[in-house]
Amino acid sequence: MSTTQTAPETEPSVHLVDDEAPVRDALAFLMRSHGLPVHAYASGPELLERLDAAPLRGCIVLDVRMEPLSGLQVHDALRARKVALPVLFLSGHGDIAMAVDALQKGAFDFIEKPFSGDALVQRVQRALALEAAHHQQRSTQGDTSARLHSLTERELAVMHLVAAGKLNKVIADELCVSVRTVEVHRARVFAKLGVRSSAEVATLLARM
Repeated sequence: MSTTQTAPETEPSVHLVDDEAPVRDALAFLMRSHGLPVHAYASGPELLERLDAAPLRGCIVLDVRMEPLSGLQVHDALRARKVALPVLFLSGHGDIAMAVDALQKGAFDFIEKPFSGDALVQRVQRALALEAAHHQQRSTQGDTSARLHSLTERELAVMHLVAAGKLNKVIADELCVSVRTVEVHRARVFAKLGVRSSAEVATLLARM
């Protein structure tokens, strides 16, 4: 049976997986003592079941030696599900080859026991900060994509010419419309995208 601290699914948390209850409880206590929300799981399948039910935020801490799935097998399952959360491995039996393999498969860190509690917490905090930055980037890109989809075909054409730094008169000539029409479309593009200049339009598109 896992020990779980209730937290909203959208709250970045430490998702801790260890099949040894005393170790699991001690690590969960360590995380909570540093103010980190934590969900603890007694096995890999328990974590995967939770993930299949709803997306999670934060990072995942996996013990390498577990039953019925090892930490490495759980990591493979996470990769198959395209879970992008940072994964940290804890191992008392790990060797260099195992660590290299885990890192080559995208693991965030591989930590050998015994380790200092403060050192582990610092690495977990770095993993949480990385996930938060990636989440913000994805949110920004999603918002920008929605704004772009709100533009009409003509507004999109004007937007790309504005982003290229072309003047209204030049845009009007290329699109065979009046300068006033370009001004109207330009104003609508700026309003929909939430920008104030052609440079901001170019920057926004460059980030997509």
